[in-house]
Amino acid sequence: MIAALALLGCNRESAPARGATPSTTPATPAAAPAAAPAAPAAWNPKIEPLTLNAPGSSEPQLTVSEKGILVSWVENEEKSSLKFAERTPTGWSAPKVAATGEDWFINDSDVPSVLRLSNGALVASWLQTTNDELEAYNLRLSYSTDEGKTWAKSFLPHHDNTVTEHGFATLFEQPDHNLGVVYLDGRGMVKDREHGPMSIRYASYDSQWKQTADAAVDAKVCECCSTSAALTSDGPIAVYRNRTDAEIRDIYVTRLENGTWTDGKAVHDDGWKIDACPVNGPSVSANGRDVVVGWFTTKDNVGQAYVAFSQDGGRTFGDPIRLDDAGTLGRVSVSMLEDGSAAATWVEFKNQRGQFSIRRVLKSGQKTPAVVIAGATGGRVAGVPRFARLGNQMVFAWSETPANGGPASVKTATAVLPH
Repeated sequence: MIAALALLGCNRESAPARGATPSTTPATPAAAPAAAPAAPAAWNPKIEPLTLNAPGSSEPQLTVSEKGILVSWVENEEKSSLKFAERTPTGWSAPKVAATGEDWFINDSDVPSVLRLSNGALVASWLQTTNDELEAYNLRLSYSTDEGKTWAKSFLPHHDNTVTEHGFATLFEQPDHNLGVVYLDGRGMVKDREHGPMSIRYASYDSQWKQTADAAVDAKVCECCSTSAALTSDGPIAVYRNRTDAEIRDIYVTRLENGTWTDGKAVHDDGWKIDACPVNGPSVSANGRDVVVGWFTTKDNVGQAYVAFSQDGGRTFGDPIRLDDAGTLGRVSVSMLEDGSAAATWVEFKNQRGQFSIRRVLKSGQKTPAVVIAGATGGRVAGVPRFARLGNQMVFAWSETPANGGPASVKTATAVLPH
């Protein structure tokens, strides 16, 4: 398990995490209750394969809007292509190309995406390499107003002109139905690439695609853990992995209030001390003022996944609830359900395999038995699996390496949300 965790480290000069392991004396995160609550009524979604025509693909991502669910992925041949398809009653629509390039930064954790806004516009993001040696890249955005037939000239949400990292972006629709973006920005590392701070920033655009915000959110965060954002009835909320001067890397939450992001606040004081980025970001979902956050941490060098609930728009959170059963590689994704519970996915580490799994978690701490989506037999789950829900439809996407070897490809599945 320790060896598997080490592989999650970020490949940066300032954080040689691929050979790193967590501190042997981390503060203990809140564990599952000593006497676990009785399991709730059976919750057993039937996982059905959903054919996706994407041979030789990688880097899956799922996005949700009131218009539907999109899956996107990258194909690499002579050049890289960002492709996407939309969920329909009969399966996935025919794949379309959002962008192509010969100088892209390819990474299983920092992936492109395509989001449909409620006005029908499509927005795409991807990463363009600016310096291979420094692993520096820019975050590029584009949009389409004709169902992906044509795309606008790409543009940058950041304007610092530094040869540093700009990525791990989350695209989200704001209350005014325009685009919001939160992302990691390395401009603070240009003078000291080993110890300089990575920051998280925010950009927004109006209906005419004019940039209306370019602001710092937190000046020092974990270097390569993904971000996540959701829309509560009180406004946008974002979560990320923080980084203190003492190398404590817990999950923080911030809310957009009156045009300004609040100071980051820990969802829970895990006290995880690790001298490298674990490349394992959090996930957030909201329904009204109900919010759930899911994340990965370690205790005694064993990976653990947790969720925590908020009933006040993310201002305060209840005690963490253990998500995994015995040990996990993390990669958590959550969806707040209308009844106040949450559906959550993670990668359980079992029988020397990563198993992409799902279960329902209640605020009381009750949990349904885990249901395996992929990885129990046959091919192996690779990269970062994804989970999205719209109404009673759940969709899953992951990269899978064939059991007999060969390149991975993106697989998808679906399930109806059990009553």
